[in-house]
Amino acid sequence: MRESFRVWVETLETFVLEVIFEERRDARAAIMRAFLLGGSKVFQVAVKARRWLYNVRIFRDATLGVQVIAIGNLTVGGTGKTPVVEKFARELRDAGRNVAILSRGYRSKPKPIHEWLLNKILLREDTTPPRVVSDGKSLLLDSEMAGDEPHMLASNLKDVVVLVDKDRVKSGRYAIEKFGCDTLLLDDGFQYWHLQGRRHDVVLVDRQQPFGNEYLLPRGTLREPPSHLARANTIFITKSDGQTADLRRRLAQFNSTAAIIECVHHPLYLEDVFSGQRQQLEVLKGRKVASLSGIAQPESFEQSLVKLGADLVYSKRFADHHRFTQQEILNAINRGKKRQAEFIITTQKDAVRFPKLDRRDLPIFFMRVEIKIVSGAEDFRDCVRRICFR
Repeated sequence: MRESFRVWVETLETFVLEVIFEERRDARAAIMRAFLLGGSKVFQVAVKARRWLYNVRIFRDATLGVQVIAIGNLTVGGTGKTPVVEKFARELRDAGRNVAILSRGYRSKPKPIHEWLLNKILLREDTTPPRVVSDGKSLLLDSEMAGDEPHMLASNLKDVVVLVDKDRVKSGRYAIEKFGCDTLLLDDGFQYWHLQGRRHDVVLVDRQQPFGNEYLLPRGTLREPPSHLARANTIFITKSDGQTADLRRRLAQFNSTAAIIECVHHPLYLEDVFSGQRQQLEVLKGRKVASLSGIAQPESFEQSLVKLGADLVYSKRFADHHRFTQQEILNAINRGKKRQAEFIITTQKDAVRFPKLDRRDLPIFFMRVEIKIVSGAEDFRDCVRRICFR
């Protein structure tokens, strides 16, 4: 039952994306786009009203007396946020801060529905402690309980606390009281206005699709109008190719004071999903490979394999955050073998959602990447210094 519901949701999600990006051009899709455009108008009013309610203090925010860095984006998915969160956490930790990453745990295993309903009916405050993905020493939860990104961050950052809870004021207070944290990183936190105080807002903008298709949800992928970039202290242009003059001019129209940093996702090595064995990237040169992914923008991942010299003979894409079944992976192995692929490459974010396999006729590796700053390195160092010594 749960599996069939997941398949239905992913099929619907794929269909809606094809509609909003106008990949479907039939009459039914056109009618649906008209309805979605009306929904976008309502959504824009709701976003602006919510912001106004915070500005006039009808909705009250909270402060916890520590540094808060909110890292997020204007669009839904695909900007490469997780490696940037990791970069900040690593730099701040190395500078002596006691860092906790607070995530809402998108598509992590939810609480039992009866417990959630009872709390709502009785207007009861949720006192359940946040899920501790990492206590700064050990990885404590799997990706299903934690969510993809928190699990990946906890795996890569062995001495950083990672907590999951929709109420990040509660999880922030827990990080301070239980782990002595003095710096809170809000993963996907640009729209989380309830936690303020000594806050630094970092917004990621994808060079390839900076504002999606320019429409707000549900007609497009924008969570807020581009004018709301005015709140940002620092802007990261991700997947930069150096040709960003036009984009920089447009960003300056919305925010002329924020530091602008350009970065790329830099591949480091390949790692076997199951054994942990590592391979140098040079192994891809001239080799036939298959790719398997369930991320928002798989094109960038596939192009990176080609740039590294791989002959990409087969690629299979699933919806973002897809939780793979054993049969789906075996199907990819069989199709890859038919095209004479020598191994399968996936992303680290996908690898945390792989089940155990009974057989592996092809080795399966994920590509480990990190953020490499190509422009604005001094601005990034200044940003870290201001956070550390504010």
